[in-house]
Amino acid sequence: MILRLVQDTAADAEAVQHIARASFASLADSPGTAARERPPVQRLARIRHLVRTDPQGCWLAERDGEPVGAVLSLRREGLWILALLVVRPEAQGHGLGRLLLERATVYGRGCLRGMLCASPSPAAARRYRLAGFTLHPAMTLSGRVDRAGLIDPGDIPVHPGNATHRHLLDSVDRRLRGAAHGPDHELLLAHCEELLIADALAGSGYCYRDGGEVKLLAATSKRIAARLLREALARVPDGVEARVEYLTAEQEWALDVGLEVGLTPRTRGYLGLRGMRPPAPYLPNGALL
Repeated sequence: MILRLVQDTAADAEAVQHIARASFASLADSPGTAARERPPVQRLARIRHLVRTDPQGCWLAERDGEPVGAVLSLRREGLWILALLVVRPEAQGHGLGRLLLERATVYGRGCLRGMLCASPSPAAARRYRLAGFTLHPAMTLSGRVDRAGLIDPGDIPVHPGNATHRHLLDSVDRRLRGAAHGPDHELLLAHCEELLIADALAGSGYCYRDGGEVKLLAATSKRIAARLLREALARVPDGVEARVEYLTAEQEWALDVGLEVGLTPRTRGYLGLRGMRPPAPYLPNGALL
């Protein structure tokens, strides 16, 4: 078995993507788990983005010249994030996941806080708990938006955002999770349909939406967060399924909004945290947290 750094090449990005696809396919029939294919361009762009920003945190495992496992991790201002840990089904059960996690953890040495989003896999839950993460059970909201439930006074203005709002984005991020997303906003701006901004005397916040999916939401108050989520769901095109992921018990404001518009809650996976409390009000990005 050979462990090496992932290179910023199309071949390595595709290798990581193939491993992830095979690994997650084995979970497709698990209760509360739905197999969803993200656009290949987005998946490959995310892999290469992390290899460029955090080359020492991204590792590939090869056996007899064939890629069988991968881990992607990143550091942002003292926060270490595990973005992906996958092993092909035929290579599981031999300690490869533990070895990859150890390599990624070394990259996060010195970071006081850690975050990850975990699948419903019992093996993954065990691995992350043994690594010191507190596992917060998470929910997913999904379904067609009932627009009759979208009545909102609109007293907090929401408008489209862009790269000029980076100071606001970083400020909100630091307040909620102790670290800005930094260069990750460039990736999100490039691949999400829109960024929504709220900035008023009552507080500030932002939300990324791509089609029916809420990709990331952060705000300084529940009131701002609920306003942003309602606006994002109102903009989901007719006939497109809405989806909001990784709601923990601290995000009841989001659950309430989802129920108002007819979305269905289901338990799915965990938000793993180390050295920090759950950010709130906050809906993480599953890959960039």
